[in-house]
Amino acid sequence: MRIKLYACLFCLFILAMPALAQRPEMKSPPATARGANPSFDFRVLATNKTSTMEKEMNEAAAAGFRFASVMGGETSFGGNEAVVVMSKKLDDAPATGRYQYKLLATSKTSTMQKEMSETGSAGYTYVGQSVFNSTFGGQEVVVIMERDKEAGSASYDFLLLATKRTSTMQKETAEAGKEGYDIVGMTVSKTAFGGTELVVILRRPKSR
Repeated sequence: MRIKLYACLFCLFILAMPALAQRPEMKSPPATARGANPSFDFRVLATNKTSTMEKEMNEAAAAGFRFASVMGGETSFGGNEAVVVMSKKLDDAPATGRYQYKLLATSKTSTMQKEMSETGSAGYTYVGQSVFNSTFGGQEVVVIMERDKEAGSASYDFLLLATKRTSTMQKETAEAGKEGYDIVGMTVSKTAFGGTELVVILRRPKSR
């Protein structure tokens, strides 16, 4: 019985050899398939002038960088400044010149709302904001607007709400939401808008 069993196993092995010979060689998966993390480059910009920051952001954008984050306040970089971080994914094709930026700074909600809606009509949208003391004009809200040249002809309306009471903000945001506005940014700070306030920025696509 054992001889017959060994003979059967040997025959099966002989029959399987051609199939084994035709199997493709096993190769290690590429690095990306093994879950390799992407690589990034960053550019840190710091200034107390909106015109300088806007210029430097657009220069970085021309080199393939895109806005990542903003913070305003007193830093060891040079006092009260706006600090912006731009990032670029090294593994992707460079987005050279794809993005454009505008910086808006004011101490009045009505002025900021008007300026944001004007830039929104030109295809820009809100990406970041901060409140800080600077040579921009004291304590102001600084808003960063971005335009993606590949995003088509999208345009937006903006609404700014500022109040010292959360109950009032609840009511005002609920009313704005019924009109199609969505919240895109919020800051709590002592501003020239009216003391220590909650400042909320809302956006909706512009009607055709």
